[in-house]
Amino acid sequence: MSAGAAVALRRAIHAALVADAPLTAAMGAGRVHDVPPAAPEFPYVTLGEAQVLDWSTATEGGAEHRLTLACWSRQGGHGEAHALAHLVQQALHDAPLVLEGHRLVNLRFSTAEIRREPGGRTYRALLRFRAVTETG
Repeated sequence: MSAGAAVALRRAIHAALVADAPLTAAMGAGRVHDVPPAAPEFPYVTLGEAQVLDWSTATEGGAEHRLTLACWSRQGGHGEAHALAHLVQQALHDAPLVLEGHRLVNLRFSTAEIRREPGGRTYRALLRFRAVTETG
């Protein structure tokens, strides 16, 4: 497994979301986090869990990445969580991201799950993406 590809992909995803004008307009600037802040300002997006699998061929190194991102809302219903999930999907699905030291073959949205968190005040949209990267 190449940790370099996973780190480069995560950096590129973060940069793409921070630079996405519709997402920034919907949430405000500075609300895309790799590490969730202790006292976040809602709404916001976090980069979550990642799974990396070997995708190498006999001649080329590669990795399959399964990524989870979360959109967090406290607007009083699931509407904002759905809207943010849609904006994140639009920003990343098939995005031509440039990775340092690696090549992104594809980045595809796979599933979304919107749920109310315990306590009933916060909604979280979990988005799952699949990416394939190659070395070089």
